[in-house]
Amino acid sequence: MADLITVRTSVLDIACEQSGPADATPVVLLHGFPYDPRGYDDVVGILNRAGYRTFVPYLRGYGPTRFLSPDTPRSGEQAALGHDLLELLDALKLPRAVLAGFDWGGRAACIVSALWPERVIGLVTCGGYNIQNIAVSHQPAAPEQELRYWYQYYFHTERGRNGLTENRRALCRLLWSLWSPTWTFDDATYERTAKSFDNADFVDVVIQSYRHRMKAAPGDPRYAGIEAQLAGQPIIRVPTITIHGAVDGVTPMQGSEGHPEYFGAHYERRVLANVGHNPPQEDPKAFTDAILALGKGVLA
Repeated sequence: MADLITVRTSVLDIACEQSGPADATPVVLLHGFPYDPRGYDDVVGILNRAGYRTFVPYLRGYGPTRFLSPDTPRSGEQAALGHDLLELLDALKLPRAVLAGFDWGGRAACIVSALWPERVIGLVTCGGYNIQNIAVSHQPAAPEQELRYWYQYYFHTERGRNGLTENRRALCRLLWSLWSPTWTFDDATYERTAKSFDNADFVDVVIQSYRHRMKAAPGDPRYAGIEAQLAGQPIIRVPTITIHGAVDGVTPMQGSEGHPEYFGAHYERRVLANVGHNPPQEDPKAFTDAILALGKGVLA
């Protein structure tokens, strides 16, 4: 059974679930939008039985994680997520850990792996290299890809903000279905996660995230230095396994085929058949196998 703890960083009280042997190799598991730690329940069980210690935080704007001050910008920009993860490692007194995530969580894990590699044993991330290239965000994608990003353009409008505010459960459930078309989940599974969207900062963080990545909203100045580093699209040199669901409804698996150039020599890409955007919950064994491979130094 996981223990729910709260750790303080410079701007947050981060709620985090921890479990497994106290002195074992640590694994930090990071969720994305619109998900929460429940997506890792099966993964945590496998890792704990294999002798690993797990930490599963609620990202800013989700569940019981809270901002310390009402004056802190409710930013969901990539630099904020990466810095939150770095400060979480510090607060947990983890000199190094295996980092694993998808969507927003995969992005945070990629950022820490790229900018602070000394803190990372290995990286598992879904969809390939997840650090946003904001400088080229105005360049259009192929029309069929633009169609998949409809929700992002929706969030750029006040109608979209109001839609997320008033219809968040129905909207996020629709995204689950579109993004993971072969995954059959029931009402109870969804509701266990959906309550995390009732966080008072959820809407503001989500809206800012999707607007910032397309230069439609300013970032929090405290993260400007990190954003400047990320603009250079830094290489990730830690041992890395990327996972791509073959039926991912956000980014097709072809989207990560050209990503090896963003990684060092110790890199492997795995495509999971009949899996969509949420590999930890759709195929927890395959996701965990990647973590275990890194923990055993297979790519070192």
